[in-house]
Amino acid sequence: MNGIIVREGEPFEKAIKRFSKTCERAGILSDVKKYRHYEKPSAERKRKVNAAKRKRIREERRGW
Repeated sequence: MNGIIVREGEPFEKAIKRFSKTCERAGILSDVKKYRHYEKPSAERKRKVNAAKRKRIREERRGW
């Protein structure tokens, strides 16, 4: 479970922003979006293959 401790005198908006960042790093929102609707197995494979291609191209550009 993600959570933050609100600091003394910290504005509410800044605390919400920190909380959303921790949720983003933990991958909570991506899990929610992933399970929002059914994805056919073929579509899931296609999405994963495309993600791997993008990652490989990005790493090649960086020179890794």
